[in-house]
Amino acid sequence: MSIDPGLHYPLDLTSLPKSWEVCYVGDRIRDIQPGFASGAHNQEGRGVPHLRPMNIDRLGAIDFTLVKSVEDKDGPRLREGDVLFNNTNSPELVGKTAAIQSSEDWAFSNHMTRLRPPPTISGRFVAHQLHYVWMSGYFKHRCVKHVNQASISSSTLARTVPLILPPLPEQHRIVSEIEKQFTRLDAGVAALRRVQANLKRYRAAVLKAACEGRLVPTEAELARTGQRDQNYESAQALLSRVLAESRMSWSGRGRYKEPAAPDAKGLPNLPEGWTWATMPQLGDLNRGRSKHRPRDDARLYGGAFPFIQTGDIRKSRGTIREHTQTYSEFGLRQSRLWPTGTLCITIAANIAETGILTFETCFPDSVVGFTHHGSAATTRYVEFFIRTAKEKLDQFAPATAQKNINLDVLQRVAVPLPPLAEQVRIVAEAERRLSIVEELEATISRNIQHAIRLRKSILTKAFSPVWLLEPR
Repeated sequence: MSIDPGLHYPLDLTSLPKSWEVCYVGDRIRDIQPGFASGAHNQEGRGVPHLRPMNIDRLGAIDFTLVKSVEDKDGPRLREGDVLFNNTNSPELVGKTAAIQSSEDWAFSNHMTRLRPPPTISGRFVAHQLHYVWMSGYFKHRCVKHVNQASISSSTLARTVPLILPPLPEQHRIVSEIEKQFTRLDAGVAALRRVQANLKRYRAAVLKAACEGRLVPTEAELARTGQRDQNYESAQALLSRVLAESRMSWSGRGRYKEPAAPDAKGLPNLPEGWTWATMPQLGDLNRGRSKHRPRDDARLYGGAFPFIQTGDIRKSRGTIREHTQTYSEFGLRQSRLWPTGTLCITIAANIAETGILTFETCFPDSVVGFTHHGSAATTRYVEFFIRTAKEKLDQFAPATAQKNINLDVLQRVAVPLPPLAEQVRIVAEAERRLSIVEELEATISRNIQHAIRLRKSILTKAFSPVWLLEPR
């Protein structure tokens, strides 16, 4: 029978060994069945586990992270040796496939299709093959597009998707070699992810030490050892000077409102020479403003000014270098252009994400901007501290679908303030250490991506005549 693989099929069906059969999936696998829908899931384990699209990961394995159960006892079940195919998802994810290697009683969603091969076909061999075809992008071009999702029906899978089948002993040998190589890769990736987790903890430890006076010698310690003048400017003296300068600069602009000092009750002791302060004492702290949505504003009036949103801050890794939207001069009259060097803090969705501007920009009221007064503080030091306070700030958010805090919460946050010279040294040392962490994280990320590419290379060899396993 002539098999038409269609465009984008990744395997050359014309150069396979003579002993390998080429057919459509449904020619040799007759038991092909979707699961059942269920709107009555539970996470308490009542009934049977009900596998859904997210339960097949991108590596072709069953993922039990988000398994829910159903009390329906009548729907189709999975058994060891079956193949589970994701028939409905986004176009990029339709076709993920995994082998069932457990005898547990599992049900499955109508967004999944069960293939039950006969005894002469290895389910694991079929699962690896179909998942490789998915990795190659074939199913993205074969699926039917719907609103917000795509699908491949059981009949399309059975009648139009090619399947190559070596003799059963060779299927077993190929599966054994694939899984041996995958086990090695998985062990390496697991080790890399452990290092990633350790680096994340180290990053947090560096910032915590920076804001507790344990990262570099304090000014007081240097003064005691003769490396600083005994009359160095303490943080309290710095704060008093900055507040006096703020009062002086306010002259002629109406009544001056003294910024509130922090409530020191219950706060821990600080290193010698440090003091507690609030951000309004150190500078200007205000929400952004935007009367029009950036895309509508730019469409109607043209966009000349950068406009950043919470997503730009979240992905900035502490320094905002890019923007995704623009704002017009008309919109700017109802907003504000914040200067380069402003610390941006998100107060909605992902609370206390931070980034420092490298360009002038506007932003919405879901972002708070902080600019320091004169020599009150280094913006980067304050940014480091907000990172360490993220979990505590998150506790002020109400338990709603989208978490948020108000400006008043940030205005009352007590910042542990070191002397200015000490802030500069803290920032330099923290950035030195964090830059090393970032380099290591980038290297690890590249290696993980390389491991993913290697998986595809292994499967490419497994299903082509490049990798022929001779009988033993």
